[in-house]
Amino acid sequence: MNKIIVITGTRKGLGRDICLYYLQQNHMLIGCSRGESSIVHPHYTHYSLDVSDEQNVIKMVRETFRKHKRIDVLINNAGIASMNHIALSPTHTANKIFQTNFFGSFIFLREVSKIMMKQKNGRIVNFSTVATPLKLEGEMLYASSKAAVETLTKIASKEFGSFGITVNAVGPTPVPTDLIKNVPKEKMDVLLSLQAIKRFGNMDDILNVIDFFIDKRSAFITGQIIYLGGVNN
Repeated sequence: MNKIIVITGTRKGLGRDICLYYLQQNHMLIGCSRGESSIVHPHYTHYSLDVSDEQNVIKMVRETFRKHKRIDVLINNAGIASMNHIALSPTHTANKIFQTNFFGSFIFLREVSKIMMKQKNGRIVNFSTVATPLKLEGEMLYASSKAAVETLTKIASKEFGSFGITVNAVGPTPVPTDLIKNVPKEKMDVLLSLQAIKRFGNMDDILNVIDFFIDKRSAFITGQIIYLGGVNN
């Protein structure tokens, strides 16, 4: 059966590629970003909004349910990063990162889960990062925001488990996208050296984990964080 999939951050990068991948499988995709859509497809619906804009997120989720009568999968992909020493990290940067990475994920999870609870089924996939278990210097804000997402994932898995909803997270290694294009090479080299498999990640690596989490056979898999590249918590 074709799935109704809600995914955040679809204008570029991983989110766009994930969206195109599931469109190729004839699923219905409902995406969002702060800008206009970069995807034109009969099975794709786009909302221009900030993921931390509570009222617009509620509107998007409710309209999606009215149109499709269900939501099968939520992929909380939208995220931003910043590299800086703690002493040089301004509060407005911290607010921006947490608003997008944590509060955006929280609001979407909260609203979509209300629908999934009624239908007694659903798959939620959040995005973490290997920067959290590796506790990398210069990435305190990014890693901390994703640590909050991991806590959200684990507690939500307990609160929604009895409703047939699974909540998991994937923690990618660096993938060559806009998110890391300004990171100095020496920083990337240090990060890659900490992995068991010392290479950049790619879309197939990430899609493999998402496919696993949303598969109907994964109904007993919840509250898990899967880091790529052999990184351990």
